[in-house]
Amino acid sequence: MRAGTRAVVIHATRADVPPGRYREVMSSDSSALSPRNCGLQVLWDERLTEYDFGPGHPMNPVRVELTIALAREFGLLDAPNVRVEAFKAADDALLGLVHEDAYIASVRHSGQTGLPDQRRGLGTPDNPVFLGMHEASALITGASVAGARAVWTGETAHAVNISGGLHHALAGAASGFCVYNDPAVAIAWLLDNGAERVAYVDIDVHHGDGVQAAFYDDPRVLTVSLHETPRTLFPHSTGFPQESGGPDAPGSAVNVALPPGTGDAAWLRAFEAVVPPVLRAFAPQIMVTQHGADAHALDPLAHLILSVDGQRTAHARLHALAHEICGGRWLATGGGGYELVQVVPRAWTHLLAEAAGRPIDPAAGTPDAWRDLVRRRTDEIAPRRMTDGTIEVEVHTWETGYDPANPVDQAVLATRRAVFPEHGLDPMADL
Repeated sequence: MRAGTRAVVIHATRADVPPGRYREVMSSDSSALSPRNCGLQVLWDERLTEYDFGPGHPMNPVRVELTIALAREFGLLDAPNVRVEAFKAADDALLGLVHEDAYIASVRHSGQTGLPDQRRGLGTPDNPVFLGMHEASALITGASVAGARAVWTGETAHAVNISGGLHHALAGAASGFCVYNDPAVAIAWLLDNGAERVAYVDIDVHHGDGVQAAFYDDPRVLTVSLHETPRTLFPHSTGFPQESGGPDAPGSAVNVALPPGTGDAAWLRAFEAVVPPVLRAFAPQIMVTQHGADAHALDPLAHLILSVDGQRTAHARLHALAHEICGGRWLATGGGGYELVQVVPRAWTHLLAEAAGRPIDPAAGTPDAWRDLVRRRTDEIAPRRMTDGTIEVEVHTWETGYDPANPVDQAVLATRRAVFPEHGLDPMADL
């Protein structure tokens, strides 16, 4: 730590921390953020595993199956404040809030016939055609919209659709393993139903390009994406800091493009330097978040080096910010993540536990029954604990210790310079 740098240590639930509490401990003082133990809807249906591009594709639905199984073993889905809810697939009118009619028709046709439409991204290596593609994709979108509706109408405080987060799909084309853009459709539904300010925060390792594109010139939507720099990772052409919103919505797009090799402490430092200030300035009425687990060090498709513990900490921070800024109204989705056994199930089970106000002690062992299921379903050895070994994640906060030679600090400052003035914030503050 550089001289004078203030450290934040974010503690997991342990014997001295009551369930449902989030603690942020500073070097010289401590304060507690205590999101109320409010309701959670989990949008789940076994048919969600039918979103399946086939053998050998990185996006294997076993990751969703194993997540739900792990959450069940920890008793999360049976908790008194948690409800597993049924929902309907999105119809064409709902999908049409974001997607072109001709594209929806093409998805349906390809899913019925098996024929590609590569002009629309269907039948490519990233997005192979599979039978029932429209129905499976519309079901995921329906789940996210149902969660948005439940939160917006006050039926629940939080909702989670771990099968969702398909953030690359564009208005007229599939992209990056994504056929329909469920977070964008959920946000469009919110706008159609009275929401005036919606914040979307994306912590997937890839830029949330499809959601950004859908609302780039809409001042009612703030899109924030922390991702590996597009210079080294898909989608390559978007996600740079200078992309900061259209002519009618300056500052509405916030992009933090991080260098390969960024780990827990540096990633969380970048998060703290950008996300809380812009969210507080924008003052959303509801937050929609995407929790791709592919920023993990073991993910085969990317180059950041977060741990499950860093990801768990990010979930807790977003939960706390939802309570601080928008009355707890929070819809969370899954996203990317291609280490199917060692990473995704634990990361997203921690997300479900956090949203339920029942964080799992990271030192806890994974249940025997779940490890047996992993062996039967994948022939792999499951992780034995819910941590990667870092119970406490230390973060060097932005207020002191800026290093102009550090590539992460350079990336953060580029983002702050690009968007902070549009929100009435000083990009050089706290340096």
